[in-house]
Amino acid sequence: MRYSILSAAIVAVLAMSACSKPTDVAPATVVVQGPAGPPGAAGAAGAQAQKGDTGNTGATGDTGNTGATGNTGATGDTGNTGTTGNTGATGYTGATGAAGAEGAKGEPGKTGGGTVVIVPNK
Repeated sequence: MRYSILSAAIVAVLAMSACSKPTDVAPATVVVQGPAGPPGAAGAAGAQAQKGDTGNTGATGDTGNTGATGNTGATGDTGNTGTTGNTGATGYTGATGAAGAEGAKGEPGKTGGGTVVIVPNK
């Protein structure tokens, strides 16, 4: 009983902490553009390249760095072991039967007539 209340309290805390919490979002900034101004003065004409000249090739940009790998998440907790059930009650022992009645006494044996029987061997 004492573990079930503790377990229920832990489950309730974990369930409440798993709820998504709303984040504050700043309202978007609105930019209003005014009317266009007067056109600027014309620029000077550029120097004309001589026939056969080719312009220089621009430098190649650097390759960006590779991002770091994220950390592995933590392993979850192991659940509680359930309680062992109660042992069942022992069954009743049956009643012992009553003792039987004593049997009748036999007659005393009689003596024989004195005859001897001999069995031959084979």
